[in-house]
Amino acid sequence: MRFASLGSGSKGNATLVCDGETRVLVDCGFGMREAEKRLARFDLHPAQLDAILVSHEHGDHVRGVGALARRYRLPVYLTPGTMRSGRLGTLPHHHWVTPQQRFVINGLEIDPVTVPHDACEPVQFRFHAHGRSLGVLTDLGHPSAHVAEAFHGCDALVLECNHDVQMLAEGPYPASLKRRVGGDWGHLANVQAAALLPRLGLDRLQRIVCSHLSEHNNCPERVLDTLTPLLDGDDSRLSVAAQDHGLAWQRIA
Repeated sequence: MRFASLGSGSKGNATLVCDGETRVLVDCGFGMREAEKRLARFDLHPAQLDAILVSHEHGDHVRGVGALARRYRLPVYLTPGTMRSGRLGTLPHHHWVTPQQRFVINGLEIDPVTVPHDACEPVQFRFHAHGRSLGVLTDLGHPSAHVAEAFHGCDALVLECNHDVQMLAEGPYPASLKRRVGGDWGHLANVQAAALLPRLGLDRLQRIVCSHLSEHNNCPERVLDTLTPLLDGDDSRLSVAAQDHGLAWQRIA
């Protein structure tokens, strides 16, 4: 199994997951033309995707979903709450996702997990193939016990490290937005990500990809400074998914 990022941040998010035969795109927060360009970096055409999975309805996750699905007749997997938001338009083929109920796309097994985030019915996803598992865990306000249990024992993890607490407090956002981002239904801070990782089982994690970094309230250096001590100073398992360039394929051994 392998995975990659088309880009991650407040301007757009999309993650590729492939088990060797099945290719799925988790979210698409880029317009159709931009998504096509970013897929081409991986020598992929949208028609080669087997499905799009949608975590929730915020624009930086769904901006290109409807257009891609309609143009290339792609099936979309999402919760009824996400669909009811009305932000995806008409979908040619959609499948309801029930949180905490596993579903399968070809040979790829997928667990949708409810997360605390200010959306209608948000989920994040854990993937299983070839005896390995990948967690894609972004856009959650706090690391709840339910989330920690659901993502325990992953072999690789795409984890939100949205903001540095100090940078958010001193940054340019208005007070209301600071409260939303830093609240229990907003986004995960670096220190929260660091507190969650040991609960998931650090020894098993081959790859940890830090994602959804805020352009104004975080930077890769602060993320790595926060997480590297958990790995005894060895940052070789850590990567950062960038907004502009994403992240190249990461293979799970």
